[in-house]
Amino acid sequence: MKKYFAESELIINSDGSVFHLHITPEQLADKVILVGDPGRVGLVASHFDTKECDVESREFHTITGTFNGKRISVISTGIGCDNIDIVLNEIDALANIDFKTRQEKSTLRHLEIVRIGTCGGLQPFTPEGTFVCSQTSIGFDGLLNFYAGRNAVCDLQLERALIAHLGWTGNMCAPYPYAVDADEELVERIAADDMVRGITIACGGFFGPQGRELRIPLADPHQNEKVESFEYNGRRITNFEMESSALAGLSRLMGHKATTVCMVIANRVAGKANTGYKNQIDDLIRLVLERI
Repeated sequence: MKKYFAESELIINSDGSVFHLHITPEQLADKVILVGDPGRVGLVASHFDTKECDVESREFHTITGTFNGKRISVISTGIGCDNIDIVLNEIDALANIDFKTRQEKSTLRHLEIVRIGTCGGLQPFTPEGTFVCSQTSIGFDGLLNFYAGRNAVCDLQLERALIAHLGWTGNMCAPYPYAVDADEELVERIAADDMVRGITIACGGFFGPQGRELRIPLADPHQNEKVESFEYNGRRITNFEMESSALAGLSRLMGHKATTVCMVIANRVAGKANTGYKNQIDDLIRLVLERI
């Protein structure tokens, strides 16, 4: 018997659109680009050959159109894994739940999802301007721990090694990290031979969780040093950002292909940042549009 999704669990607006995104099932393409900034949706869509819908709701802005014959939806998520939880669940519902019967469809759609963002580099080989593809994402946000099946899609050995390295064993105040690999084929296609492939940590905040100290002292002032020195099977943690782990984990649980690519705009080791990155991120957008 097919599972029925009650009105309180899947909220559908009176116009047939999903609650937060305000788009209908027909308006979602199988290829999806996610960006954090609603203003960046227009930048991505400026490369489209055609546009069929343009919908805005809160921080969520969606444009669906075509690029070189490929139908693509670009959607803004806002900042953080909590927003990724909203967007991923709603686009999966648009793709795989019949909004009339409120039941899972017999034939499921498998989406290709690439997040384009900015990040902080954590190694000497990830200076400002580097394009990093998240081959593996580690969540410091705890989101995937609320879903059944998380152990089946996570690298448990990597999690244990990192916990021991950070000194979080037995620390009930520290978030339990989850480590998820991005889709291998999608990484090969998107990263090609001109992006750094790395381990990305997605943090639950921009300041303290990423080791930035303003007026409040940090619980562990040496956390970033430990993160930067961590090595697992010859691989290092390359960058901090705030969304990749939820995208990788939820996509694996839902049966979608996903990865994150970011441009480094601040190198934490060098203590430098570049806020004038707008033109260079357009280069990254073009690469993703060509390869998705």
